[in-house]
Amino acid sequence: MADSEEVDYSLANPDTLTKYKLAGEISAKVLEKVKEACVDGAKVIDICALGDKLLEEETGKVYKGKKVAKGIAFPTALSPNNVVAHLSPVPTEPEAELALKDGDVVKISLGAHIDGFAGILADTIVIGSAEITGKTADVLTAAWYASEAAIRLVKAGNKNWDVSDAVSAVAEAYDTKALEDMLSHQQTRNVVDGTKRIILNPSEGKKKGVDAATFDDGEVYGIDILITTGDGKVKKSESRTTIYKRTENSYSLKLKSARTIYSDIQKRFGPFPFTTRALDDEKKSRMGIQECTQHELLLAYDIYEDKKSETVAQFFTTIAVTKNGIIKIAGPATPDLTKFKTEKAITDEALLKVIASPLKPNSKNKKKKKAKAAAAGSEAADEADEE
Repeated sequence: MADSEEVDYSLANPDTLTKYKLAGEISAKVLEKVKEACVDGAKVIDICALGDKLLEEETGKVYKGKKVAKGIAFPTALSPNNVVAHLSPVPTEPEAELALKDGDVVKISLGAHIDGFAGILADTIVIGSAEITGKTADVLTAAWYASEAAIRLVKAGNKNWDVSDAVSAVAEAYDTKALEDMLSHQQTRNVVDGTKRIILNPSEGKKKGVDAATFDDGEVYGIDILITTGDGKVKKSESRTTIYKRTENSYSLKLKSARTIYSDIQKRFGPFPFTTRALDDEKKSRMGIQECTQHELLLAYDIYEDKKSETVAQFFTTIAVTKNGIIKIAGPATPDLTKFKTEKAITDEALLKVIASPLKPNSKNKKKKKAKAAAAGSEAADEADEE
């Protein structure tokens, strides 16, 4: 293809942001339906299956008749209480019988993509509770404000460590901890785990493995904030992993079942995470999945958990960094913070200022900037008005 015919997939192309936003709108719509299904007695596996079904249906309604890839960017997962994330049961595992109950603190994560542009999000809800108190209120409030601070700090010129430090400071204000070594990633077309990363509460071993990075305009990030009432250290769960993603590695698979399943994964799921529940025969595919994982053709989204006595809260927001500010592509709706009856609060004035700051510059400042640009010429004025 000649250079003149190459498609610009950056945010400089308005069509890119349109697709990101559409994916985000679909994810938000499905999230609300999933939240409605989260009631006392409802099985986690049924709700996950519902979320995936709705993601497929809603993405199928757009760009009809056009050669535009679309579908699930991240399968629906419901992780209650001390379970960190990625719990998306399959019928062949004990978790298929897991049901929600009143008082459960449930993390819901899911995402849609349009043409490879993903709008992934996660929310945390409490089943059947009108008012939330104690440690649950502390961890939910901390997670929300940590997320709001992180989103605002991911702007051009800032460093990834600025975000890590702010999240830890917010968590400590509520006597909670950011989960150790959890990562947020830059996103691009067909990539949800890009090279620029933000690490939460880094251990000594992991701190050296995450390079310092500076945020730039035109970048997209998935900001994943996980806060616990515990000490921040979690362990791998005994629950079997069911969510995987294809890597860029290559290997000549030995098992016929592995070759068959890998070919199916390439065709059906492309570069995005998928759940083995979506495979034609999840039980028969297990050995094939195992060989693919052993040789790093597939990346496993392992399930981790804190101590049974602890609670983990999560908010995940997909954002775009632009010269006019931060755009939320996909994310949870602002919770009713009056229901979170915590006795703790942030006292750091700098942090409070960050959280209270607008996602986009003050309109007065924008008008001044545009007027100044206009004085320099009409072309500069037009540039000042661009997204």
